[in-house]
Amino acid sequence: MRRLQAAAGPVTTFPRPLVVPYIASWSAEQARSPVVIGPRGGIAYQDEGPYDRDADGYLWLRAPAKQGCGRPDFGRVHPLRQRRVMRRLLCQVCGGPADQDERGTLWLLEDHRMDWEGWPNGLLTTHPPVCVPCAREAVRSCPNLRSGCVAVRVGSSDVSGICGIYGVRYLPGSPMTPGVVEYGDPAGRWVLASQLVRGLSDCTVDLAEFADVSARSQ
Repeated sequence: MRRLQAAAGPVTTFPRPLVVPYIASWSAEQARSPVVIGPRGGIAYQDEGPYDRDADGYLWLRAPAKQGCGRPDFGRVHPLRQRRVMRRLLCQVCGGPADQDERGTLWLLEDHRMDWEGWPNGLLTTHPPVCVPCAREAVRSCPNLRSGCVAVRVGSSDVSGICGIYGVRYLPGSPMTPGVVEYGDPAGRWVLASQLVRGLSDCTVDLAEFADVSARSQ
C-alpha cells in the first residue's frame, strides 16, 4: 500500500535570495482564474481551453510564466515548472538534469526513516529530484534539511513513477482542502491540480553522501 505521508510539503527553500529554485513561483506569477462546476460534474474553467487539462483529463491551475519578475515566493510552487521537472527528472533547483548513477536518480529528502520500515519505498512525493551541486547547496542553506536529511537514489524513476496529482479538492458539500489523488480515482475530476506526484520505489538510502556538508553547516 502506498503511503501519502509528506506528499506535499514545501519545496526545498533557501533563506537568502541568492538562489531561487527553478520551481519556485514569483510574485508576478499569481493565478487568478476561478473554477466553476462543469456541466457533467467536476470542475472547469468558464473559458477553458485545450491546454488547461493534461492528457489524463485533470484540470490544472493556471499561472503566468514570468519567472524572475517581481519577488521570489519560496513557499509557492509554480505548477508548470514543477510538472516539467517531475516528468523529465530534472533538478528542482536549477532546472538541469537531475543526477543519476547505477542506483538511480538522486532525491534529497528530510529524514523520516522512523516513520515506517523500508522508508522511503512507497512514499508519494511532490518533491522533484536534484543534481549534486544543488543538493549540496540545499543542505548548507535550508534549515529543514540541516536538521536531518538523507540522499536517496530512486531506482524506479521512469515516467511510470508518476502516479497522481496534488491540488485543491472542490468536492460538493466539503470544504476546499489540498490533497493527493491517485490516477484513476473518480475524485480527480473535482481537483484543481498544481503538482505532479511520484511514487518512490527501489530506493537506496545513502547516509554518507552529504553528511560532511550537513555537519559543517550546523
